[in-house]
Amino acid sequence: MSDLASVRVTVYGYVQGVYFRDFACRQARALGLTGYVRNLRQTEAVEVEAEGERAQLEKLIGYLEVGPPAATVTRVATAWSEYTGNHSDFKIRY
Repeated sequence: MSDLASVRVTVYGYVQGVYFRDFACRQARALGLTGYVRNLRQTEAVEVEAEGERAQLEKLIGYLEVGPPAATVTRVATAWSEYTGNHSDFKIRY
């Protein structure tokens, strides 16, 4: 049986206006994950909520720590939780 989990990742730094959401969405879909990515309005941050196999989630976090070429990631906060199955695919929320 696979090790399913959910993780909420908040990525801080120069991460808005640099295609970070598109980058995160493409990476998550390629890893077979579900969830969403969105900009956080009150701060220079992006929030990612993703579900799937824990090993794939850890790979996604590694990608998020670097980001797309124009981004500058200064900090990444993660919060793990139980898998819920609430998401059918991975999308960008506006």
